[in-house]
Amino acid sequence: MAKQPGWKDIPIGGLILEGGTAVKYETGSWRSNRPVLDKNKCTNCMLCWVFCPDSAIVVRESKMLGYDLEHCKGCGICARECPVKAITMVEETKFREGSNG
Repeated sequence: MAKQPGWKDIPIGGLILEGGTAVKYETGSWRSNRPVLDKNKCTNCMLCWVFCPDSAIVVRESKMLGYDLEHCKGCGICARECPVKAITMVEETKFREGSNG
């Protein structure tokens, strides 16, 4: 018979062993609407990045490049907060059907 772990072998309950992250959890498949950026309107104010609850706005060298669609849930906060209306929400089915929105 295998030896059962004793109380000293069991980790203490309630410990947080690592920092919280959603990197391992792709949630983009939940999305029913996808953000679409009009780069001609975008002023790179970064308000979309500030307000995105999923850190799904891709930024490099202070420029908004697009979206991390594996983590974007399609909540539309980025579109709502954009002061120049450079972001619109498009039904995800338009992309799945092969249309580019």
